[in-house]
Amino acid sequence: MLAALTFLSPSAALVALAAVLPAAVFALGRRRLRTLRQALGLAAPAGGGDLVVAGCLVAVCALLGVTAAQPALLEETSRRVRSDAQAYVVLDTSRSMLAAASATGRTRLQRAQAAAIALRAALPDIATGVGTITDRVLPNLLPSADESAFERTVASAIVSEQPPPLDDRARATTLAALAEVPRSGTFAPSAKQRALIVLTDGESRPFDLVELSRALARRPATTLVLIHVWRGSEAVFGPTGAREGAYRPDRTARAQLDALARATGGSVFAEGDLDGAVARVRAVLGNGPTVTAGRTTKVRTLAPYPALLALLPLGLALWRRSRR
Repeated sequence: MLAALTFLSPSAALVALAAVLPAAVFALGRRRLRTLRQALGLAAPAGGGDLVVAGCLVAVCALLGVTAAQPALLEETSRRVRSDAQAYVVLDTSRSMLAAASATGRTRLQRAQAAAIALRAALPDIATGVGTITDRVLPNLLPSADESAFERTVASAIVSEQPPPLDDRARATTLAALAEVPRSGTFAPSAKQRALIVLTDGESRPFDLVELSRALARRPATTLVLIHVWRGSEAVFGPTGAREGAYRPDRTARAQLDALARATGGSVFAEGDLDGAVARVRAVLGNGPTVTAGRTTKVRTLAPYPALLALLPLGLALWRRSRR
C-alpha cells in the first residue's frame, strides 16, 4: 500500500493570509509603543503577553488555512485476484421471488440481492460475475475483479422477471437452465477452478438431474453452491397489499435442491448461513496464483485534525487575555 499527502482544495489555503493583516497591525503598534516609551523614558512591560497572544492568533489563522485546503492522505492499494479461479453468482428472478412475510417485508429477491453483495465482499480476490435465471440464464456481468461494478449491477440491474421468461407457464423457473453456464463462455478459459453460486427459492419445474450433472462436470468442472432463499410462511402481495391467491410456497423446494446438490457434488445452504457458503466456495476454489488487476485509491481526509489543533493556540490566547 502506497500513501501520499495531498490537498484537495489548495487554493483555499489563502484564508491563512487573514493572519497577515492582524500580524502587521500588531507589529506596527508595538513599534510605535516602543518609540513612545523610549521618548518618555518608560521601561517595557514584563511578560511579553501581547506577543504571545498575537502569535497564537497567527497560528490559529494558519491552521484554519491548512484546514480549508483539505489535507488528505491518498492510500493506493493494488488489487490482486486469482488468475486460475472465478465465481459466477446467479439470482432467481422468477415471480415467486417476490414472496415476503408481509406486504412491507423484504422479498426473497431483495434478500438474495443483499446476500449476493455480501458474498462478493467476502471474496475480494476472486473475479466474480452475476446473472439471472428463470427458464434461462442471462448474464449481467461477466466475472470481474471490480467489486463496485458487481454491487452496482446487483443493486440496480436485477429486477423480477426482467427480461421475462420465454415460457408463460405459472411456474417459469427451471434449474435445468444452469446447464447453459459452463458451455456459454461465462468463465474465462484460464479459470480452471470454477464456482457457480445460485440464490433461489428452489421452486423449479421438474428437470433432468443427470443432464445438468453432466454439464457441470464437463472439464474444467463447475462446482455448484446453492443458497436457499425461502420461508414457508411467505406470500406474494399485489400492489394493493393483498395476497395473491394463485401462489402457494412449494414445501418440496428444499428437497429438490438437496437432490440437485447430491447429483452434482454441490452443496446447499440456508440463506442465514452465508458464512458456510463462503467457506464452501473458498474450499472449492482453493489456493492459486494471483495477478494485479488494477489499483484502488482511498481518500482519508485529515482536515479535522488541524481544525482541532487550532483550538490550542486559541485557548492559550483567551487564557492570556483573561489574566490581564
